[in-house]
Amino acid sequence: MVNERDIWIQKIDTTLQKWCQGDCVLGEHWFVHRFNPQYPLTSDSNDVAESETDLVESDVKGFVVVTQTCDIVRSCADRPFIEVVPLVEVNEQRLSEIQRSRRPQFAYVPGVAKFNLVADLDRVMTLEKAVITEWEREPGCRNDQEIRAFGQALTRKRARFAFPDDFNDFAKKLQNRLRDKHDKSNSEGEALRALREIRVRAEPSWNSSEIRLIFWFIRDEEQNQFEGIGWDQFLKQWLKLIPESGRFQTVEGSIVALEDMTAKEYIESDLLDLDHLSS
Repeated sequence: MVNERDIWIQKIDTTLQKWCQGDCVLGEHWFVHRFNPQYPLTSDSNDVAESETDLVESDVKGFVVVTQTCDIVRSCADRPFIEVVPLVEVNEQRLSEIQRSRRPQFAYVPGVAKFNLVADLDRVMTLEKAVITEWEREPGCRNDQEIRAFGQALTRKRARFAFPDDFNDFAKKLQNRLRDKHDKSNSEGEALRALREIRVRAEPSWNSSEIRLIFWFIRDEEQNQFEGIGWDQFLKQWLKLIPESGRFQTVEGSIVALEDMTAKEYIESDLLDLDHLSS
């Protein structure tokens, strides 16, 4: 005999078949986190620090589901939980940086990008699956490429490489140049916006006493000239900001397209982003 619990579990499972990793809900929602009332670190926790609770609710513009799709659709009887992160609003410049994987704290969500909303990966909340069955689903990713990119953003947040401190100091001038020029309405700004990503490889390893650094500036546009200035000239300017010093005995760089790199070169290099180099 089918009991009432079996009926509503089947109903929840059926609804969840429509949901995928990256799907969103928009509107007025609340993110809950625990804090220490003696040391409130955020404005929201400070507002309730005098109350008899160590939980605070923050108003957010919606949520993004970050649980893998294969786990979302598994029966809630066996896997009752799902993870979501809040949507936050950013300006156009920050949105562009996030889309280009320059800000791993956040993930670009194509389905809500028109509202300048992105996923804040620093905050994760666990819900029972029955909660999201009451939400109006907003698709976050519309094709395989977008699904793959969103998954890569989640992976990058947890698995990004921790560069050595002396490399962070070594690369600071390059970092400042990228930040200062990226959105300028000149040829260098245009060239920086045409970069897909920047990767660096240390040979023989990051722990060696003497290191050869290889920078790959990976372009995602076929354009080779910017107001009469070619990629080679920009490369020379950028490499001047990272001259040989300390352990870094040799510094080389290339402007390449993805198809110009071998798979070995790609996986043995590490993604350089603005958050990696922040002080």
